[in-house]
Amino acid sequence: MAKQKMTGLLVNGSIRTAGVTFYTKQGKTIVRASHSMQPERRTRAQFDVRMRTKHSTALWQMMRSEGKALFCGEKNAYAQFMSLAFRLPVVYLPCNGNLDYASLLMPGIPVSNGTLPSVKQTLGEVNGTAALMTDLKRSAVKRGDRLVLVTAKQAFETRHCPRVWFFVRDVAVEEMTEVDGKLALVGEEFADEMIGWALVHVSGGSCSSQTVMTRCTYYQQYTTEEALQTAAKSYGGLKDGTNS
Repeated sequence: MAKQKMTGLLVNGSIRTAGVTFYTKQGKTIVRASHSMQPERRTRAQFDVRMRTKHSTALWQMMRSEGKALFCGEKNAYAQFMSLAFRLPVVYLPCNGNLDYASLLMPGIPVSNGTLPSVKQTLGEVNGTAALMTDLKRSAVKRGDRLVLVTAKQAFETRHCPRVWFFVRDVAVEEMTEVDGKLALVGEEFADEMIGWALVHVSGGSCSSQTVMTRCTYYQQYTTEEALQTAAKSYGGLKDGTNS
């Protein structure tokens, strides 16, 4: 962008000072008030929306960075994910410290959205071994179809910041065990309480709509009243009488 001189200042990009912002646009220097006229969003209901948006965005960034999003339809993948993720429980994460960048594994994280019938999935056992059970019949998987296993793992980065990492792999029907006419993935890994899974049926340009199944309860400590108060305090407190 070309630089312009204005009253002794060299403007390149934007400068915010003394309540105004200077920036260049199409070769012209624009001066605009930098204070928002909107009311500060600090009621409990508004704070919940803020927390949902923050955590959903953190999950999406982890999913997108690995190229693991399987969302079909007219809306873009981000819009679909955010709409579905708003159904998740609210988790309260402060805006200071390590948790500002956290993402948490929980049941129901959306990993795909499409027009194929959803595959019903549960965590159980087959002959004493942990398994991801489905209602999918072998005959429902046609030639050219794919079964994609999405794995979501809760891991801790430096300074103990929890984040969810997503991985995908194709699963052959031959890898699966048939139980009462329905397919299951069997293995001790399905007993891990810090991992979640979703099996997505992909056919042509569409897929089934699936969410994560997991035994993980780690996230629950961030859904409590104490977690709410800690997070709210980091943002300056609430304004509807819910502060302790």
